[in-house]
Amino acid sequence: MAVLVLVHGGWAGGWQWREVANRLRAAGHEVFTPTLTGLGERVHLASPDIELNTHIRDIVNVFLFEELWDVILVGYSYSGMVVTGVAQEIPERIAELVYLDAFVPADGQAMLDLIDPAIGAGLAETAQAEGDGWRVPHPPPVAPRRTPHPIKTATQPLAVKNPQAARIPRTFILCTRNVETLGPLSSPIHTCAARARHEGWRYMEMDSAHIPMETAPQELTDVLLSIATNAHPTKPA
Repeated sequence: MAVLVLVHGGWAGGWQWREVANRLRAAGHEVFTPTLTGLGERVHLASPDIELNTHIRDIVNVFLFEELWDVILVGYSYSGMVVTGVAQEIPERIAELVYLDAFVPADGQAMLDLIDPAIGAGLAETAQAEGDGWRVPHPPPVAPRRTPHPIKTATQPLAVKNPQAARIPRTFILCTRNVETLGPLSSPIHTCAARARHEGWRYMEMDSAHIPMETAPQELTDVLLSIATNAHPTKPA
């Protein structure tokens, strides 16, 4: 049995993983799908104070309070930033880091550093015009469960300096049809995928658009099951 913590993307919530989580549990694995502060069913906690560190702490606390070890930690899209930060704090509890069509920051980078400056400026303008200066509404088409995303989570840089975290096995999963749903935002994800290949990560591809947990849940489940089979234990004897 593997333990997986699946972290959702921007504007979403733990609900995003329901179909995949149910399939993984049916296969005998323990699965956690936390919702980050201010998003999803925790939207009532949204505030201008939420930053990347808030979301990192959300996931670290899941590990600590659920007493989790040997975890396959999956970050999707925006939450590649989050899982990178979690690995800096508790690398000894993580068996594998999985980046699903995700942003992968280097030391000192914020998410906005990874995308085209014009797109970043557009997000900031949208926050000012439509989100009280601190949150970005979901771009069209807007679904009922898509909640505004706090912009400070994209502007806060992340320190990536822990040598123990650098030794965690890593997998990058690229959704090869992400241009269909992301447009120009797909470019930085392809750049992160190329970096992962260059650095010798395990690299996989899915013939899927950017939201495979919603559009291709069985295919994504199969990929995660294959990763779970080869995860390395971390819990001390």
